[in-house]
Amino acid sequence: MPITDKKETAKTRILRVASYLFYREGVRAVGIDRIIAESGVAKASFYRNFATKDDLVVAYLEQFYDTFMKPFDEVKARHPEEPVKQLYELIESLGARIDTPGYRGCPFANTAVEFPNPDHPTYEIVMRYHTDTRHNLALAAEQAKAAEPNTLADQLLMLFNGALITAYLDRASYSSEHFAHAAKLLIQHQLTKKA
Repeated sequence: MPITDKKETAKTRILRVASYLFYREGVRAVGIDRIIAESGVAKASFYRNFATKDDLVVAYLEQFYDTFMKPFDEVKARHPEEPVKQLYELIESLGARIDTPGYRGCPFANTAVEFPNPDHPTYEIVMRYHTDTRHNLALAAEQAKAAEPNTLADQLLMLFNGALITAYLDRASYSSEHFAHAAKLLIQHQLTKKA
């Protein structure tokens, strides 16, 4: 468990502890009482900050959303006039996400499996993450002059989602080099193909 920062607010502490537990153990497996106990806050403080567990789960996913969308802006800033380089660097960034210590799958996919009902409060942010990731890949592909940017975005997203689950189910069989190589082949095909 991450070390407690005495300066953090109750809301920040609750979210930090819940995020750690939700990601490691699953959302359904972790109850509010455990989050309250491990974050060291009073029950009233918990409910002042998060009216329901669903509100807390949405906040947990919003953190990941913000983190996972940053690379799209960062590669543009690093290589403003080099869209092909941006596209290749995005692939490296996606692969690196899987190589992080403590990797336990995609938090959005994990939550979607736990809560498949489209009426559940988490559905909107799960779909926003999926849609925005695809949109950003298509935009990068279009700027790099891919013959079929939407097709390339679909292919890269499917490949990435496959890599996410492969690394989760069988860590030993996952290779970030294999993922990057396959993604680069798809990109090269689109960049050399005539529209």
